[in-house]
Amino acid sequence: MTGAARLVLDGVAKRYGRAVVLDDVSLEVESGEIVVVCGPSGGGKTVLLRLIAGTEQPDQGDIRIDGKSMLGLGAEQRDVGMAFQNFALYPHLTAYQNIASPLEARGLATAEIKQRVDKVAALLRIGHVLGHTPRELSNGQKQRTSLARALVRGPGTLLLDDPLRNVDAKLRYEMRLELPRLLASFGSAVIYVTQDYREAMALGRRIAVLRQGRFEQVGAPETVYGEPANLEIARLFGDPTINLYPCRPDGEAVELLGERVPLAPGMAQLAGREVMLGIRAEDIEVATEPMPGSVAAELDAVTPLNVRAVLYLRSRDGKELLATVPEDDALRFGRGHRPVWAKLAPDRFLAFDPATGARL
Repeated sequence: MTGAARLVLDGVAKRYGRAVVLDDVSLEVESGEIVVVCGPSGGGKTVLLRLIAGTEQPDQGDIRIDGKSMLGLGAEQRDVGMAFQNFALYPHLTAYQNIASPLEARGLATAEIKQRVDKVAALLRIGHVLGHTPRELSNGQKQRTSLARALVRGPGTLLLDDPLRNVDAKLRYEMRLELPRLLASFGSAVIYVTQDYREAMALGRRIAVLRQGRFEQVGAPETVYGEPANLEIARLFGDPTINLYPCRPDGEAVELLGERVPLAPGMAQLAGREVMLGIRAEDIEVATEPMPGSVAAELDAVTPLNVRAVLYLRSRDGKELLATVPEDDALRFGRGHRPVWAKLAPDRFLAFDPATGARL
């Protein structure tokens, strides 16, 4: 963190009866920074946004915006904008009127409202549909209208609750590219909630992984992916999911997939311990001929996945191994069963404690 934090969560907790939804949550977000809160359904993401927005109050802890505590202040008293996954547009108002509504509530002059609405609509490329009602808009136009309404007054803090969930794949891809540039132009402290790890990796300067009411890891996207704090985060980030094998390294090598596989020097301290070894699919090189340091396997199937293909392999001892290759490269494997050789990358192995899940 290099600048002064605009939004600070300090030991925030929220309970509903005996159910603890958020437990001692702390986070700082700077002006102009996008922090993506990512995690499985039911982890407390939407409740966290409600607390920041002021529609609910925390049971303990503090929420500060620009150094001022928000405790006891309602949503209308906070400098916070919010866009929802279900768009939440007023059905009887035009897109223009929806976007203008927070400015009208503040009593701004008609000319200034028009200037601001036209500016944000131009940035989001929806100027041509401002006269349409929500039922006349596509999902993509609804999403941009909802985002424009949240941005139009230039809020110091912006909350985005999975805003791309209900739009088509093409628009979702385009907005992943556009949103960081667009949001940076407003200088807001942004919290963006999603369950999609690709979206988190694409949009966040930092990712905060929220599971079971706690931030289990907060860091740069490459750190969360390459150095996950625990087994569940390793599973959450990656498609196909990470390969996992229980084993006991002897310091120099490990019995893995029916072969003795050498380990990187950094794993020598794991000698004699029961560990869960993780191997990312992209860290496996597959060939139709033996390679030095490779393990023999049977190719079961090839499945296209975006610009890469997933190879389903089975080792000599019957364990499944998932690898990925560029789709063009997958053609050389054909579609039928055949013997192949998989070369692993020991320096990329991840080791986890099987009891606690913590990365070792």
